[in-house]
Amino acid sequence: MPLSEPVPRRHFHTRNVECHGYLRDDGLWDIEGHMVDTKTYSIPNRHRGEVAVGEPVHEMWLRLTIDDSMRIHAVEAVTDYGPFGLCPAITHNFRRLEGLTIGPGFRRAVRERVGGTQGCTHLVELVDSIATTAFQTMTALRHRKELRHRTAPNLERPRFLGTCHALASDSPAVKEHWPEFYTGND
Repeated sequence: MPLSEPVPRRHFHTRNVECHGYLRDDGLWDIEGHMVDTKTYSIPNRHRGEVAVGEPVHEMWLRLTIDDSMRIHAVEAVTDYGPFGLCPAITHNFRRLEGLTIGPGFRRAVRERVGGTQGCTHLVELVDSIATTAFQTMTALRHRKELRHRTAPNLERPRFLGTCHALASDSPAVKEHWPEFYTGND
């Protein structure tokens, strides 16, 4: 169901974010993101002259190479378009994310390493989208492991429980799919 009919309005800005997850032949995973900002009007720019209608104000690419435990092995960041000529100069700092594991505390750790003047706001936002894409990409792997462990004693609580309304420990979804972790009153 789409959003309700809006009041009359004019379109000014578009941000497109696209992320993909790939299983590599070597067993690692590449999670890639691409972000493009465009305007519906031309804007003057001291470093690029004029940014024409539909031309990217920002265009950035980011790849995280991770293993099955979601530990980052390699990072590649590219800025094709930015509002300043020096924007691409900071992309090498994103290699500081190598060695981190996508999981609890990841966003905080990203911001400690490449937040503020140590990075690029737009690439940091793209890291968040890529992290979510990594979880979605690796769902099949996690489900296979979870099914193998279901028969084992001392089953560990899945890390994703409690991360949203549907996965609250007292939700019908948890009761149905992970009854051993259900905490509802019925």
